Amino acid sequence: MTTSVQLTGRFQVDERGYYGRFGGAYIPELLYPNIAELTAHYLHYIQSKDFQEEFHQLLRDYVGRPTPLYFAARLSAKYNTQIYFKREDLCHTGAHKINNTIGQILLAKRLGKRKIVAETGAGQHGVATATVCALMGMECIVYMGEVDMQRQAPNVARMRMLGAEVRPATSGSRTLKDATNEAMRHWINNPTDTHYIIGSVVGPHPYPDMVARFQSVISQEIRQQLAEKTGSELPTYVLACVGGGSNAAGAFYHFLEEPSVQLIALEAAGKGIHSGHSAATTALGRPGILHGSKSLVIQTPDGQVVEPYSISAGLDYPGIGPLHAYLFESGRAKFVPITDEEAMEAGLLCSQLEGIIPAIETAHALAYLEKLKAQPDEVVVVCLSGRGDKDLQTYINWFAERLK
Repeated sequence: MTTSVQLTGRFQVDERGYYGRFGGAYIPELLYPNIAELTAHYLHYIQSKDFQEEFHQLLRDYVGRPTPLYFAARLSAKYNTQIYFKREDLCHTGAHKINNTIGQILLAKRLGKRKIVAETGAGQHGVATATVCALMGMECIVYMGEVDMQRQAPNVARMRMLGAEVRPATSGSRTLKDATNEAMRHWINNPTDTHYIIGSVVGPHPYPDMVARFQSVISQEIRQQLAEKTGSELPTYVLACVGGGSNAAGAFYHFLEEPSVQLIALEAAGKGIHSGHSAATTALGRPGILHGSKSLVIQTPDGQVVEPYSISAGLDYPGIGPLHAYLFESGRAKFVPITDEEAMEAGLLCSQLEGIIPAIETAHALAYLEKLKAQPDEVVVVCLSGRGDKDLQTYINWFAERLK
C-alpha cells in the first residue's frame, strides 16, 4: 500500500489561501465569521484520528470504495495503448461527488451546524448532498438552475425522494453559475446554523483546498491499484474533465509532485471555442473574481461574467477552481477544449466498446483519446467521473437517427 503523497511548496495552498496568484476569500462581511470558523478548524478536524476513521469507514461501507481501476481492453486495442478507467461512476449515487459530501457533512457536524445548503448543475452533487443529509438527519436545500432541472429531471426526482428541497435558480442562464449565486445568498442570510457544501474546488478559501483533499482519495487509490496491475504507481497520463474541477483535482492530487506524469484536463468547448456557446475557461478566460475566489473567469472586457454553454450540465461553468488556474498558468497541467460533438461521439463509442455509458462530462475526457496518440507501452488513466443514466435523454435526442 503506497504512502500518501503530501503536497509541498509549489502546489500546496499557502497560508492566505492562494495557489500562486489564484485563490483567496473575496466574500461579503456577513460571511467572514463562517469562513474564519472553517479556516481555523477544517484542518484540525479532518486530520484528526476520529474524523479519518469515520470518513474512511463510510467511504468503504457506504460509498463502496475503493472503486475499481478497470483495464479498458477494447478501447486500448482501438488506440493501441494501455487505457485504464478509474471507476468513480460505481460510487454510491453514481459519481465522485459523494467523496466530498461525506467529508463535508462530517465536518458540518463537528462545527455544530444543523442545516445544509448546496448548489448543483448536473444534479450529481445535489444528489450526493441530499444523500448524506438523509444519512445524518440534516435539513437540506439544493439550488439548481431552472434549465438544468429540466434536462436533469431524474436527479431532481432523486433529490426530492431523499428528502431535499430543490429550489430553482431563475436568473441569468438558469444553470450552475446562477444556482451557485443563489446558494451563496442563502448562506449569507443563514450564517449561524447552516453549512454550505460547495460541490467543486471553487469558492472562497478553504473550500478549494478542502474539496481537493476529500477527492484526493481518487489518485491515492490509482497509485495503489496501478502498482498492483502494472508494477508502477505512476501512469504516463491522467485525463479528467474539468468544469469547476473536483474530479480532476482528485485524480491529479497525488501526481502533482510527479513531473513524469502528464496531467490533461478536458474543458467544454460547446459548439466551438469562439462560437459564443462555450465553457472553455482557459481558452477564453482571464483573471477575475467569481464566487469568492480569484481565478480564470470568462468575462466581458468590462468584467461582466459571460454566460457559459455546454451540452453537459456539469461543465457549463464560467470559471475553474484556483488550483486548476495555477496548474494551467504554471504549465503543470495541459488544458484542452472538447466540443459537444466530440464528447457525444466518445460517449457512444465507450458505450458500444466497453459496455459503460459514461456521463457526458466524462465523455469530454474520453474524447481526448482520439487526439492523444499514446504509445503502446504508455499507461493512460481516465477518471470516469460519473455514469450516464442522468444523460440518457440527451444521448437519445442527439443520436435520434442512429439509435432507432
